[in-house]
Amino acid sequence: MPLGLPDSITACLFDLDGVLTSTAVLHRRAWKRTFDDLLRLRGEPLFTESDYARFVDGRPRYDGVREFLASRGITLPEGAPEDPPDAATVHGVGNLKNDLLEAILRHEGVTPYPGTVRYLEAARAAGLDIGVVTSSANAEKVLDAAGLTGFVQARVDGVVIARDGLKGKPAPDSFLVGARLLGVEPARAAVFEDALAGVQAGRAGGFGHVVGVDRAGQREELLRHGADVVVDDLAELL
Repeated sequence: MPLGLPDSITACLFDLDGVLTSTAVLHRRAWKRTFDDLLRLRGEPLFTESDYARFVDGRPRYDGVREFLASRGITLPEGAPEDPPDAATVHGVGNLKNDLLEAILRHEGVTPYPGTVRYLEAARAAGLDIGVVTSSANAEKVLDAAGLTGFVQARVDGVVIARDGLKGKPAPDSFLVGARLLGVEPARAAVFEDALAGVQAGRAGGFGHVVGVDRAGQREELLRHGADVVVDDLAELL
């Protein structure tokens, strides 16, 4: 098992936030601020780590808004993608979160996990194809800022998901497109995910190996949702 993967694997499909880069923490902060402001106005309990993991993490932005609001019994009109961030619509809430995230990224920058960089270098040296599959619409900026663009042969991100009308994670559609772009059957590709929705998508797509990356103390949940193996850092697989 080179790189901790079955011998049949010829391609790796990585989630971005929380797997390649530490930006999942920044996403979580932006979501919390967005939802807490809305919940305070309604006198509701504030947004929690559990809410993030169950309803938002790994999903396309507007899907995350819908899932979380539904969990609290809150209904907002859909609105439109161009809604301003102060609009009381699903799209307005999602756009506010994105504005907050972009401000955090500009202020704090992006850091790749050192163990992930080592793993990417090893995967490339072993001749494995590398793709990134993420719900984030900021993927290109994040990869560039983290110095990881050179590793990536195919990218399926939030922009592609919206443009092509793909179902977001936990549906496997985005990973299946990533495999197709790399010219590999799902059974010969490994999925690397830190989100419960992401490992679910990898399992649903019939991928050959699903690696859960536990950045948030949810090892058992990752296994329960479909991971074949769970690590704290990708360097453990080397």
